[in-house]
Amino acid sequence: MTVQEPQTDAKQESSRIRNQRLEKLAKIKEAGIDPYPYKFNRTHKASDLQEKYKELKPQEETNDVVSICGRVHNERNDWMFIDLVDDSGKIQLYCDKKSLDPKITNLLPLLDKGDFIGASGTVKRTPRGELSVKVQDITVLCKSLLPLPEIIEGKKRRLGIQDIEVRYRQRYLDLIVNPIPKETFKKRAQIISEIRQFLNQKDYIEIDTPVLQIEAGGAEARPFTTHHNALSIDLYLRIATELHLKRLIVGGYEKVYEIGRVFRNEGISTKHNPEFTSLELYEAYTDYNDMMDLTEDLIKTICQKICETLQMKYQEKIIDFEKPWRRISMLDLIKEHTKKDLSSSTGETIITTFDNEVESKLIQPTFVIDYPLEVSPLAKKHRKTKGLVERFELYINGWEIANAFSELSDPLDQRQRLEEQSKKKALGDHEAHPLDIDFITALEYGLPPTGGLGIGIDRLIMLLTNSASIRDVIAFPTMKPL
Repeated sequence: MTVQEPQTDAKQESSRIRNQRLEKLAKIKEAGIDPYPYKFNRTHKASDLQEKYKELKPQEETNDVVSICGRVHNERNDWMFIDLVDDSGKIQLYCDKKSLDPKITNLLPLLDKGDFIGASGTVKRTPRGELSVKVQDITVLCKSLLPLPEIIEGKKRRLGIQDIEVRYRQRYLDLIVNPIPKETFKKRAQIISEIRQFLNQKDYIEIDTPVLQIEAGGAEARPFTTHHNALSIDLYLRIATELHLKRLIVGGYEKVYEIGRVFRNEGISTKHNPEFTSLELYEAYTDYNDMMDLTEDLIKTICQKICETLQMKYQEKIIDFEKPWRRISMLDLIKEHTKKDLSSSTGETIITTFDNEVESKLIQPTFVIDYPLEVSPLAKKHRKTKGLVERFELYINGWEIANAFSELSDPLDQRQRLEEQSKKKALGDHEAHPLDIDFITALEYGLPPTGGLGIGIDRLIMLLTNSASIRDVIAFPTMKPL
């Protein structure tokens, strides 16, 4: 016999409420009402009514009959007043039981917070000034069986879910009781839409590239592996869109981009999620200097459109997007912050020093340019300085936001560098680049001078929405099962 753990008080209470609601559900069905109908015809959303009747005075009532629908958030005075919420906002329902059909008055006690209902009636404003729909009819649209977290309306509204793990695991509950994530994801959609509009206006073409790839190249990251049964081959979830987008430049496109999910089998933190969204773009006949100009223009434009200011408050810091963004070489930046001259050091030493002693200090937008050759196998060698490549990373708030190159177009040089990376991978470096022979073949057909750029969309959205964790801007972040 299996010994079960005793339920917690919260689980017992939830089970008790669920049983009560199942009894109500049965009574609704006994009354001949379908508690899960197929559709409802509404005439207005909550915000539509608030705008259309904003001039209505207290105690004034119209003869206009409207139909609205949404989720019940609260009820008062034994279902005389109901707070109904849709995705545009809240409207109050007023149920005058003296004038209602008995079938409606009998239905009201069978409703619960969390139920979806539709209602029709006339529009009035209560003596206290609350715009309301004076109910003539109510339709059950979905009977909820589990209780919602507590919802407190008004200025004293507080979050009904105190456990942050529950908020991320059960995002649907978080969205019901907390307006902040709902606004964040709405703003996320607006940001991505504005990025597309910005690039489309500059004649960039968005083209989808494979998510399942034979070789997972384009970045230093460990891929997720899967298996295709029909072909009997292992495939990888892409870690970047770079190599396929470059193939498109070889094919004759001059401006291409993709906004999409990429996957890296790495740790989870406030800045990292194994599945995230990136923007990558490539433009023929440009270099990394052009990419810096484009990056600054893009982010400033998005910031102004979405936030209506170029001076952003992030947590307790003020970030100024308006001033021309600083451009400084990695070696000069290290010397500035540490007094160390690492011009004769290995690339790994330079990167380690930068990561540990400099990166976190780059709060204002800063282009860190000219990286060591050893850590940049896809970038062109610097046209002036031996041992470096033409690469930049954009840092804001101590985070890497963007990465860009003057793209390596010499197929012989590219083959040699990827062969060296392949040797590292064979020795156990899971993040080393693979030798993608088809990509080398594409380069041998000819890649014109090209500038390339990648932007971490999730981190950018974190900045523009003042979100402390990447999990706050990803609707369903990766979580370890309980």
